[in-house]
Amino acid sequence: MIGIFLITHGTLGEALIQCACHVLNKRPVQIMQLGVSAQDDPLDLLPVAREMLDWTDTGDGVVILTDIYGATPSNIATKLLQAGRVEGIAGVNLPMLLRVLTYREKDITTLVQRAVSGGCDGVIHIK
Repeated sequence: MIGIFLITHGTLGEALIQCACHVLNKRPVQIMQLGVSAQDDPLDLLPVAREMLDWTDTGDGVVILTDIYGATPSNIATKLLQAGRVEGIAGVNLPMLLRVLTYREKDITTLVQRAVSGGCDGVIHIK
C-alpha cells in the first residue's frame, strides 16, 4: 500500500485527515502529517520530515501532498522526492486526499494521476 504524507501550513494536514476520517468512518492507516509554522526553520524540519517519510513507507512508495507550490511545506517536500518512489503533489484538498485514499493500492503513477484529477474535479462553481 502506498503511504501518504501531508506537509502543510499549520494544522491543515491534520484537519484534512480528520475530515477524511469523518467521511470514511475510520482513520486510514499509513498516513502522516507534518505541520509547518512561521517560526519553523525548514532546515530543522527536513530531518524530521525524512524520518516521518520512512515511517510512512512500507516498501510501495509514498505520495507527499502539500498545500501551496513554492511555499515552505512544498520546498521541504521537494527535497524528499525520488521519481517513481516518492512523488509530490501540491494543491491538496479534501477531494484529492479522498481520491488518494481510494486508489493507494494501485501503482504510484496511477495514484498521482487520480489524485490530481480528483483535486481538480473537486473544484466546482456551485450555482
